[in-house]
Amino acid sequence: MRQNERVTLYRDEGIVLRTQKLGEADRIVTVLTRRTGRIRAAAKGVRKTKSRFGARLEPFTHVDLQLYERRSLDLITQAETLRPYGEGLVADYPRYTAGTAMLETAERLAGDEGEPALRQFLLLVGGLRTLVERSHDPRLVLDAYLLRSLSVAGWAPALDECCRCGTRGGLRGFAIAAGGAVCANCRQPGAATPAPPTFALMLALLRGEWEYADGSDPRHRAECSGLVAAYLQWHLEHGIRSLRHVERGTDTGGRGGDDTNDDTYRERV
Repeated sequence: MRQNERVTLYRDEGIVLRTQKLGEADRIVTVLTRRTGRIRAAAKGVRKTKSRFGARLEPFTHVDLQLYERRSLDLITQAETLRPYGEGLVADYPRYTAGTAMLETAERLAGDEGEPALRQFLLLVGGLRTLVERSHDPRLVLDAYLLRSLSVAGWAPALDECCRCGTRGGLRGFAIAAGGAVCANCRQPGAATPAPPTFALMLALLRGEWEYADGSDPRHRAECSGLVAAYLQWHLEHGIRSLRHVERGTDTGGRGGDDTNDDTYRERV
């Protein structure tokens, strides 16, 4: 029961995360909403060619919904498009795959179904908007989104001090299980040894310092992406499947492309 108060009809806006078939003509639509958090709702007849709102309930779409609350799946009775982010992504493979990884991560980090997740919702809206605007390399946008989503979820990695002893400066490793950067004294075998500019890039992405991030070296971007993806997937305990399709590396045109490394928001990134 939402907020200890049963309702029959309610409205909310959200980002469609994914859909799945239900019966011969219906779909189950998973949406991250502004007020209600992550919800799953049935959309009747949306797979029919004459459906009145089928196209509005596709992944990446920012929609305003009216829903009827039921014992099992709530029922979508109205859907109005606020912003079709998918239209700006489907023709650009690096941006599309980065966006897909955002949707999957948002679903995993949003908490239990029906639990409010406003900050995660705002991060996702901001991340998708930034991808569509093409102002930054898509992999940088994705890494910034992942770092900030982890922070909102309570798993922000230590980047400017040792996660074990709190020492600032002299960071010599990145220990995923320990919580991030470690100094020379606390570094254990098996910890990654990123270059100092990689730490600086991760911190810039977390803080939204885009001037530094945009001017970073492709080698450090690739190393950053590997660490961010590994850290995210360790905390989730399962892989983000869509990350394997994200083009690795970056280029100055913002199109992604270099195969250099491992798979591996405030309202606006």
